[in-house]
This record gives sequence, structure tokens and C-alpha cells, in this order.
Amino acid sequence: MEKLSTDEEKIMIERFGKDNIIALATTVDNKPYVRSVNSFYDKGSFYVLTYGRSNKMKQIQQNPLVAIAGDWFTANGKGINLGYFGKKENLDIAEKMKVAFSEWINNGHNNFEDENTCILQIELTDGVLFSHGTRYDIDFTE
Repeated sequence: MEKLSTDEEKIMIERFGKDNIIALATTVDNKPYVRSVNSFYDKGSFYVLTYGRSNKMKQIQQNPLVAIAGDWFTANGKGINLGYFGKKENLDIAEKMKVAFSEWINNGHNNFEDENTCILQIELTDGVLFSHGTRYDIDFTE
């Protein structure tokens, strides 16, 4: 497995650097749970706007190891609750989320006054990316 190259990073940004639906898998007590989530990729992680009391966040709190699958891409990673969307420390990623999710972020579905509206970071550890007939086995750790 090789470190993420510039070419691979370019493919990841082109494919996932905007609003995308990915499958997110969690595991609790050896039982898998999979759901589709809106996400976008930035610098080795996927980001999801979610609710802190959701089942996925409760499951990640119990076991942070997750897996994702997207367009010709699968990966393992660690789910990290970055906390409240409006928190000062989340300003940079929240601004990127507003752009990536601009078509729906302000449709009334999200309550940005509720401190349970949070950001899930999926910090990638390793993955497999396919592009134009080439398989890339990627190590996202530094």
C-alpha cells in the first residue's frame, strides 16, 4: 500500500470534493449498520453534517472504526465527532460544508441553533480507488 499521491488526491477531489452520497458503515457488538450520507472529501477525510444524537453518532462513540464506499472507492477510517457545527474551531470546515452542500444546507432541515447539529469527520486510514482501469491501494496515514 502506498501513500496518497498527487494524482490520487486529484482524483479524490474531482470525484468527492463536492456533495456526494456515500455508504457509511459502523459496527457495534459485531453487528454492522450501513446508511447513505451526504459527504464531501477534503485532505484525507470525508465530512458529514449530522445530528449528535443520531444512531450513527451513538455507534461511532462506542466504536469509532468505520468503513465507507463511494463511486469506485472503498475505505476504512475513524469517525470523529468534531462537535457543534457553529463552534469556532469548526469555522473553516463549516464554511467548506456550506459551499459543498449549498443546494440543501439551508432548506430548513438543519437546526443550526441546536448544539447537537454537528460535524462528523471520517479520517481515512486506507482505501482502494479505481480510476480508468487502474487500481490504487492507498495509505492515507502520514
